[in-house]
Amino acid sequence: MPMPATAERIFSFEFFPPNTPEGREKLRATTLQLAQLGPKFFSVTYGAGGSTRDRTLETVLDIQGSGFEAAPHVSCIASTLAGIRDTLQRYRDHGIRHLVALRGDLPSGLATAGEFRYAYELVDFVRREFGAHFFIEVAAYPEYHPQARNALEDLRNFKRKVEAGADSAITQYFYNADCYFHFVDECAAMGIDVPIVPGIMPINRFSQLARFSDTCGAEIPRWIRNKLEAYGDDVDSVRAFGLDVVTDLCDRLLQGGAPGLHFYTLNQAGAASTIWQRLGL
Repeated sequence: MPMPATAERIFSFEFFPPNTPEGREKLRATTLQLAQLGPKFFSVTYGAGGSTRDRTLETVLDIQGSGFEAAPHVSCIASTLAGIRDTLQRYRDHGIRHLVALRGDLPSGLATAGEFRYAYELVDFVRREFGAHFFIEVAAYPEYHPQARNALEDLRNFKRKVEAGADSAITQYFYNADCYFHFVDECAAMGIDVPIVPGIMPINRFSQLARFSDTCGAEIPRWIRNKLEAYGDDVDSVRAFGLDVVTDLCDRLLQGGAPGLHFYTLNQAGAASTIWQRLGL
């Protein structure tokens, strides 16, 4: 499904809120380095149950104070209506107009979901409380959410988020371009017409990637996993191979009509910058 020639591609980078003064300084330097690439926005994650709420706000205000658009994540699981309303009002008061609305993960040891169970309920709440003030991103899962009973249920859940008022979507990361294109086609067949931006995870350390992937259900294709395992502790070879794999993936996605790319940076500029340069962006 080729992208119209006039459409503006959406490039963005994701950070997590640092918890030390040194981490904050390092992230400021990373932000300035990646800002030279001209992304549309930087997003900032939000811990389970709002556990990093204040640090997320602080990081967002740092980015905004440097002259760049920042989009805080807001997750609703284990949250109250009053707590989410307060968080959103704080963002509105600080001039934030862009959100990433997520269900999120239930904090360890907590048995109940709170007043929100699903992300579409959060999107609906934002629209009812704040109208069109916020541009709302939501999550999409080309390989389907690990807790979905089946693919059709997951597509219906995604459609509920769009119908509730989502403006755009960012996918979980993946390494199989075909799964993305198949997902986009299925969404179009269901009448879902928001931009679906691929989430991109650069490969730096195999053990870290395997841990993330096992947790979130993102598949590492067998040929990639075998190659990475074969490199063992050879960090340079892992990174070189990872750059080749992810650059090829990004190139195929853009050539096939993806509306942009969203990089999961883990607060590092190097890999994303190199991929960007290789793509000629």
